[in-house]
Amino acid sequence: MTIRNTLQDHGQRYRPRMACLKKSEKVLLEMQDPKTGLKSQPQRLVITTIPHAITGEDIIAWLADRLQVDTQEARSFGSMLVALGYIYPLQDHKRLVIKPDASLYRFQTPYFWPTQQWPVEDTDYAIYLAKRNIRKKGILEMHEQEHYNRLHKWMNHKWDFIVMQAKEQYRAAKERKKPDRVVFDCQERAYWVVHRPPPGTVSAMDYGLDRQIDPNSDEAVTPDFYERIMIFTQQSIMRPRVKSSVSIGALVKYCATYNNHDPFLSNCLPSNPWITDDVTFWTLNMPCVEIPTKMRVERWTFSFAELLSDTRGRDDFRLFLKKEFSGENLAFWEACEDLKWGKAASIKEKAEHIYKTFLARGAPRWINIDGKTMEVTVKGLKHPHRYVLDPAQTHIYMLMKKDSYGRYQKSPVFKDTVKKAICPDEHRFSGAQLEQNSKKRRPSLSPIILRQMEQEQRAKMAANIDITQVMSKLSKQGKEAPPRPPKK
Repeated sequence: MTIRNTLQDHGQRYRPRMACLKKSEKVLLEMQDPKTGLKSQPQRLVITTIPHAITGEDIIAWLADRLQVDTQEARSFGSMLVALGYIYPLQDHKRLVIKPDASLYRFQTPYFWPTQQWPVEDTDYAIYLAKRNIRKKGILEMHEQEHYNRLHKWMNHKWDFIVMQAKEQYRAAKERKKPDRVVFDCQERAYWVVHRPPPGTVSAMDYGLDRQIDPNSDEAVTPDFYERIMIFTQQSIMRPRVKSSVSIGALVKYCATYNNHDPFLSNCLPSNPWITDDVTFWTLNMPCVEIPTKMRVERWTFSFAELLSDTRGRDDFRLFLKKEFSGENLAFWEACEDLKWGKAASIKEKAEHIYKTFLARGAPRWINIDGKTMEVTVKGLKHPHRYVLDPAQTHIYMLMKKDSYGRYQKSPVFKDTVKKAICPDEHRFSGAQLEQNSKKRRPSLSPIILRQMEQEQRAKMAANIDITQVMSKLSKQGKEAPPRPPKK
């Protein structure tokens, strides 16, 4: 088997998985230690004696003892080592898991470790399939036959070289001893099962978008499947790219806009409560206050998202929408947010309530959305989930942003709020006053201490037994009991 490194590394040696692989290799080296590691010995497989073999139950027992974990966790960690290709089975190659029985395993040589040879070339896989096709006399598994035909069609220009390499490796393998031949065959097959897994299984080598969401569900290849791929590809191609100068200019503009509103760059008015111990700043900026500050109202003009993220600003915007008889738009948006971030047990009930209130025909607070969005929403409500109303919510959000938000900034409601907004004067504390405040400051109790005190209080309440109630119960039992006969 010839696995070669390509010149281009594609950044794969800097994957986040490398840290996990290095830790796994450290544990694997401890397992192979001749003194404290696993004891391997020749094991009989059918009629062949395999050297340096270990059983699955020995691996699990060693991991549980070394890592001080229970058997289930040790079995999961052992299965991860098998899935990554550090340990390979000698019998069942289709299931890369550790079995807690006498199933035989061996340690993979470092040449086949994932950290050594990335990426794997299709030419080597084609040679392996051609060699396996010669050994099995044309009888391959279904997914292997599909890969074989695809590679044959794709590499038709050098297929003679691939077949020649496969015949040469097959001839060299026949000259080995039978135990070595069986071991190398299992070793090579386990390597390709890890890097070219059968369909419907999760590959430990995949990460990010390449990793399958549900490997057990085989998606039927239909025209709709290809249509979704085409739409995704078109959207990826049409995704806008911004020059560095433009993006840096936007970042500078954002910093200039929020400069006076960043407590790290400008002073808090009237004072910083963490320094002066004066809570006026927190009182003036509570979520729901009658009169907001001018700095707070100014943030509402930065973007529509800033307005909706502020509870006080949302109340002001709701008052404006009521005067325009379009308050149902904001109510629908808030209901969708409640569905998205609420409890999972009430999703179905909330979705039905939203549909009857805002979307159904003759609804009391009917909202105006286009037919295509309504069709997608109604179809999704048959199987409701947290994000089933996202298309309709986005439509209403953009409607309020493009139409209502601009008119709100010019309305008498907003102007009256700006006029009433307060601008607190800066508190000027002297050094002596700040020092006196710091002396009065006392650190709060640790949450651990509070939890211990709560547990002790519960224990005292449980141990505190009302003596009068106990005596009353005993007296009642004594009255109800029949009199004893006199002694003779």
